[in-house]
Amino acid sequence: MNTESLQKFKVLLTEKRDDILKRAKDTLKDDMTLDTDDLPDEMDLASSEYLQSFTFRLRGRERGLLDKIEKALSRLEDGSFGMCDSCGEEISAKRLEARPEATLCIQCKEEQERQERDYS
Repeated sequence: MNTESLQKFKVLLTEKRDDILKRAKDTLKDDMTLDTDDLPDEMDLASSEYLQSFTFRLRGRERGLLDKIEKALSRLEDGSFGMCDSCGEEISAKRLEARPEATLCIQCKEEQERQERDYS
């Protein structure tokens, strides 16, 4: 992979990371408390608690994505970015454009998903 492509992926991954971190900070600032004075009845309180719980679950999933992004940025630094962890072949540019944090080529990912379906 050429230097220009690597730089493009570094920018893309950095932007994704920064966006996740911004949303996490916004959640900490805005969504960490429920003001019961603003909620006139139990239904409003229950609805607000549900939405808060849903937001926290989303942030939890984003934490996993953030870990993958950090690992992809490390792979960019050590020169292993874009190589499939399973077969060692180069991951296609289209796949990396869609999911720059991907560690498996499309064939290996499909095989992994088939195995997960078969064993679950």
